[in-house]
Amino acid sequence: MVEPTSGPVDRRRRRRKDARPQEIIAAGLAEFAERGFAATRLEDVATRAGIVKGTIYRYFGSKEALFEAALSSGMGPACETLQESVADNDGSTIDLLRSMIRQLYKLLFTPDVELLARIIISEGRRFPAVAELYHRLLVSRGRDILHRIVERGLARGELLPSPFCATPEVLVSPVIMALVWHMVFDGFAPIEPERFLEAHLDLLERALSRRDA
Repeated sequence: MVEPTSGPVDRRRRRRKDARPQEIIAAGLAEFAERGFAATRLEDVATRAGIVKGTIYRYFGSKEALFEAALSSGMGPACETLQESVADNDGSTIDLLRSMIRQLYKLLFTPDVELLARIIISEGRRFPAVAELYHRLLVSRGRDILHRIVERGLARGELLPSPFCATPEVLVSPVIMALVWHMVFDGFAPIEPERFLEAHLDLLERALSRRDA
C-alpha cells in the first residue's frame, strides 16, 4: 500500500507553523515600540499577528519571554558577528578597537535595535528585569569583548595602565550619544550616524596616539 504524501496545502501549513514564532516576535516588537513594555498586552500582539492569544503561549510563556526573544532575535546574530570579527583580527589594539566601533554602529543603527533601545531608555528604571535582560544579552557581551581587547593591548605593551584601561566603557560613550541623538533630536537637528562614527574614530586615534607619546 502506498503511503499518502503530503500535498501543497500540508507543506504550506508546515511552513506557516515554522514561521509563526518570528511572526509573533515581529508583532511583539511593533507593539512594544508603539505602546512601551508596560502597556503592551499579549492580546494586542495576537491581534496584530492574526492569531489567538493562546497561540502565543505555545512559543512564549509570558510577555517577558516574548521580549527576551525579541532582544535575542534583533541582537543575537549581530553580537555573534561582532565577536567573530574581533576574534579573527590579529592586528594591533587600535585596529581591533576600530573594528569593534564600526561593528557597534552597524549593530545599533538598525530599526529593530533602535526600537528596543528606545524601550530600555524609557522604561528600564521602572522595569529592572527588562534592563537586566538587555544588559545580559547585549551590554555584557560588548563589555567582555572590550575588556579582552584592552587586556590584550596591555599584555602586548601597546597600551599603558591608565584610567581608560581600568574603565574602557568610556570608549563606547560616543556611540551611545549618537544613538540617543538619532532617536531624540533627529527630527529637528539631524546628525548622520556616519559623522558620529568618523568623529568617534578620530577621537580614538588622538587619545591612543597621545597615550603612546
